[in-house]
Amino acid sequence: MFEGAHGEEHVDDGMVILQANLDDMNPEWTTYVAELLFAAGANDVYWIPIVMKRGRPGVMLNVLASREAAPRMEGIVFRETTTLGIRRIEASVHRLGRRMVAVDTPWGPVTVKVGYAGGEAVQYAPEYRECAAIAEREGVPLKAVYDEVRRAYSAAKEKADRG
Repeated sequence: MFEGAHGEEHVDDGMVILQANLDDMNPEWTTYVAELLFAAGANDVYWIPIVMKRGRPGVMLNVLASREAAPRMEGIVFRETTTLGIRRIEASVHRLGRRMVAVDTPWGPVTVKVGYAGGEAVQYAPEYRECAAIAEREGVPLKAVYDEVRRAYSAAKEKADRG
């Protein structure tokens, strides 16, 4: 079972997207800024390469957060980036229900996150950190671990569907 608020499919209405365009910030700072935002409660942080006025390359910072967390996120963005302004866009987020399922692999059980829409499994993804640990420990390419976990999940699902 998925722990937290996303076990059941739902829509979060009280969300905001904060955006800032940056053309004069050291790109090495992006990881640091993203980590601070996630640690402060951001739901998502992503950067988009853009071309700004006069053809200058830049990035657009996007932060998805609850309306209540937005002031905290804005404080981090103003403190840790070179922006002089932040756009605030009201947003709703449709979230799939999620369940964590363990599948058996040659390296032991691995967790797969399964996404449900209308009660039907429509997405699944192996847990990256578990797969990366196996790849490193076993000296196996990460993509081979992913392929095996996906195969194991598909086989287990097919078996369960047959009854």
